[in-house]
Amino acid sequence: MNLVRAELERLAARRFVQLMVLLLAVAFALTVATTLAGSHRPTPVELGRAQAQAADEVRNLELAHDRCLRIKAGTVTPDENDYLPRDCAQIDPALMEKLPSTADYLSGVFVFANEAEPLLYFLIAFLAMFGFLVGASYIGADLNSGGVVNLLLWRPRRLAVLGAKLGTLLGGLLGLSALASVVYLGVFWLIGEASGLTGRLGGGFWSSLAAVWVRGLVLVLLAAALGFALATLGRHTSAALGTVAAYLVVWELGARLVFQILSVTRPDRFMLSSYLAAWLSGEARFWDNDACSGDIAGFCDGYYSLGWAPGLVVLLSLTAALTVVAFTAFRRRDLI
Repeated sequence: MNLVRAELERLAARRFVQLMVLLLAVAFALTVATTLAGSHRPTPVELGRAQAQAADEVRNLELAHDRCLRIKAGTVTPDENDYLPRDCAQIDPALMEKLPSTADYLSGVFVFANEAEPLLYFLIAFLAMFGFLVGASYIGADLNSGGVVNLLLWRPRRLAVLGAKLGTLLGGLLGLSALASVVYLGVFWLIGEASGLTGRLGGGFWSSLAAVWVRGLVLVLLAAALGFALATLGRHTSAALGTVAAYLVVWELGARLVFQILSVTRPDRFMLSSYLAAWLSGEARFWDNDACSGDIAGFCDGYYSLGWAPGLVVLLSLTAALTVVAFTAFRRRDLI
């Protein structure tokens, strides 16, 4: 317990951690100020106009669905402007997740229900970068400066020391991320109440937002563990940064170009970024160039999707494998 407390104090005292927390606060303040400057409380005239536009759009959707049913039944002749999906249920307003609402037709008004998820994605991206950099520098600086050796003189158990460092990092980061996200979304909800609209918060809004939040927290922890493992293997913070940079240039850019030249089928399934997007968003869709080639009559859906489960398996397996290798190498190698 003393080891964990000491590591937590060391983590909080690091100037790089304090700088990143300050940058997080500055980015938060700028986002809030920009939102407040670009939003206003809608007038009754604006609300009435927006409500009428939303009602007209819903009516148009209902008419389009009704016309689709009639065309399928053969009672109406289609023209060139008609959109005919395989199943008219695809354009049935009653089955749509989100119908046009008043908030969609208001200009210069911050609507919390519409902006909460994009804002949360922005926060998750920052926290994931924060976690990776802090995780890499936390162990990398100690290995490079000899701080780990001094710590082992006090507690001569390598795996316990490294495990305490990783556990302290993940625990501290989880607490900071949870607190930051609650404050972050709470402030923007207050902005919607005071200088905009909260929008439709019923139905599955909060459950959907909570799912994104949980997946985001997992991603932040995985990013921190990945940075920690890479820096442990390379004995330096720059080793983790260099590994990520090399992967992005060589594989995400270079290999993608090679796959395109060779006409590889579904190249996105070989990219780590695809599984990251699938995990964070719940499902990611990609275009398959070969799906609609050849003699195909009628409608062709050339998209394929990756769900959150494969994304989690790939990200978790990669992080776990690198962490195990890092602990094994740390236990066996000379630290001096």
